[in-house]
Amino acid sequence: MRVFVGVVTLSLLTSLPALAVGSSTPYGRGGWFAQFDPIVQQYNQSGEQFRIEGHCQSSCTLFLGIRNVCIVRSARLLFHAGHDRSRNVSASATSHLMSAYNSGLRAYLVANHVMETLTFRTISGRDMIAKFGYRECR
Repeated sequence: MRVFVGVVTLSLLTSLPALAVGSSTPYGRGGWFAQFDPIVQQYNQSGEQFRIEGHCQSSCTLFLGIRNVCIVRSARLLFHAGHDRSRNVSASATSHLMSAYNSGLRAYLVANHVMETLTFRTISGRDMIAKFGYRECR
């Protein structure tokens, strides 16, 4: 019986990364576009649902460009200007981020100068759904 429980436990532990597939969770701290763009492309090609949940900052917000994205109400999305590897604000990097957002969110970010600095501005999942029209995850 102990061997069986051990095998089941090991099986569950090794499959945990697979459970995160379709979720922003492993990518919540952001990173470089080269890591995120292929995921967006993959999900847009497959049409599979992608969940934004938990903490999602910086390049993680590129997942908003997935056609079948949904947002968990308790999620926290953190926005800032795009930048180069030296942390200099970059118009092209900022434009790349903005292209993933719907028109209502883009208008809000521009009107509030959010995408002009590297300071994070947090928007709750609840507000992303209610104010900007993103779909809630069920």
